[in-house]
Parts: sequence; structure tokens; C-alpha cells
Amino acid sequence: MGFDEMDVDTIWKNGEFLDWEDATTHVLTHALHYGSGVFEGVRCYDTERGPAVFRWEEHLDRLFDSAKMYDMDIEHSREEITEATLELLDRQDLESCYIRPIAYYGYDSLGVSPKDCPTDLVLAAWPWGAYLGEEALEDGVDVMVSSWRKHASSQVPTNVKTTGLYVNSMLAGEEARRNGYVEAIVLNKEGNVAEGPGENVFMVNDGEIYTTGPAQSILEGITRDTVITLAEERGYEVHDEAVISRGQLYTADELFFTGSAAEVTPIRSVDDTEIGAGTRGPVTEELQSAFFDLVERRTDDHDEWFTYL
Repeated sequence: MGFDEMDVDTIWKNGEFLDWEDATTHVLTHALHYGSGVFEGVRCYDTERGPAVFRWEEHLDRLFDSAKMYDMDIEHSREEITEATLELLDRQDLESCYIRPIAYYGYDSLGVSPKDCPTDLVLAAWPWGAYLGEEALEDGVDVMVSSWRKHASSQVPTNVKTTGLYVNSMLAGEEARRNGYVEAIVLNKEGNVAEGPGENVFMVNDGEIYTTGPAQSILEGITRDTVITLAEERGYEVHDEAVISRGQLYTADELFFTGSAAEVTPIRSVDDTEIGAGTRGPVTEELQSAFFDLVERRTDDHDEWFTYL
């Protein structure tokens, strides 16, 4: 669904609420030419206790950490950004939606150095269902190992969420879709599993859970952290700095993706090799149910992770 089909009409930019079509930037904006922006993807859930933004504080932490890495000065305080976001949702009557905060070097000069460019901050929100498709949550997705490798943290920082680096994700994801798959898995420069284009990867073997850590050039996802916590609370042994070879993907009992957009999505095949029984596995199903019970507030657990409208 394109934005024109959605009932959204307002964007917040640099302290002002603007009509959707007026939220523009100059074609010579630094970030357009050099990818010098940082962003977050956050979900608001229409819970049994009313609309609530999930793990907003952790997303703000990462936004400010990402900006720091690029010497980007966000002039608005966390409190201002939070207040503006909640008002943005209220103005558009959004209850279940996706929120996109983005800070980027704006329009002033086009040298590679952004020193003369202002930092623009934008907040947008819109309805967005399951990222990989509603049926994917139950049936799982078919993926391929991409020929594109994940950049190493010695080349560019992988622990921050930067706009320009998502060219790597786009190439991997589009390669997969051109070849008839739903999504990709990306290996790091050593040839071990890093992550998906916009997701972290989990593997289940013999009742234990494995996921790659920062040393494998991943972005430490906030949903990744959520699922690790939920799994440990249910007694699972979680290896959260695992080294996973490509071959281990094919022989895993279960595989699944996590992400703010993807939530908890089973992987049913890799490179046409069926994973387990080729359906959502029992551990994946348990953690997926626990995740949705949590975010829809059918449980009292972790109320500190929610910012209510």
C-alpha cells in the first residue's frame, strides 16, 4: 500500500507540524548525496490498554548514539521528540502504526564534509501491517543467502542505524526477490551469518537458541533483545554471540527473523532447503506467541517497555 492510500496527512519536521505534501527537502541535501542520515523504525501497538509505543526509550537511545557516531547534533531533547511523536499519532488518530524518526545532514554545501550543514529531524508515522506479509507470521518465508556480503565494522560502524548503509540491505533483498524469494540472509566478510537485510537471525538446535552478536557485523536489534529476554525467561539457553556458518542454516531445527518491522517471522527454507519440517517450529511459535502477547498487552510483563498515548 502506497502512502497515497493511507489516511495520513501530517509530518513533524524541526519543531513544526507540516502537511504531508509540504514535508520536503532540497535536492542538494547532503544526506541525499552521501547517505548521511540516521533513523529508527518503531512500532506503536493498539493494545488492550490503549495505543502504546514499544520500547521507545531504547529506540531513542540508539538514535542519539547513531547521531553521535556521525558528529550530528540533534538540537531537540528526548522529551521534545517524545511529546512531538505522541502528538503526531494523536493528530492522525493512529493507534497501530509504524513510526520513523530520522535525523540527517541537510542543505547548505555539498562537500563530503557536512560541517556547514544543519541537522534536520523528521518524525513520520503511518499504518503498516506485517513487514513480510501476514501469512509469513504463520507459514514462514523462503529465503536465500545473498551474494552480497555485509560490510565489516572496521569499514563503517555496524552498531548504528545509518541511511546510507541500507544500500547493502536493498541490494541483498532485491536480489532475493528477483530470484523468487521473500527475503535474504547476508553473510559477513568471513563468510559466516550476519543478519537479514532488516532483521536479525535466530537459530534453534536441540532446544537451545543461537543468534549472532556484534562481532559478526550486525545491528543489535531491539526486537532481538526483546526475544532474547523472553526466551531466557522461559528457561531457554540463549547463545547471543554465536558464530553461525552458512552450512548450519540448512541443518537447523528452526530459523526465524526478528525486527521492529518483521516482528518474529519464521524461516521455512534457505536456498530451497527445507528447515526442520518446513513449517513454523515449536520454539519459534512459543516465542512468537510470547512476543505478541507482550506487545498487545495481554500480559503484565515489562510494562516499562511501553509508552502509552
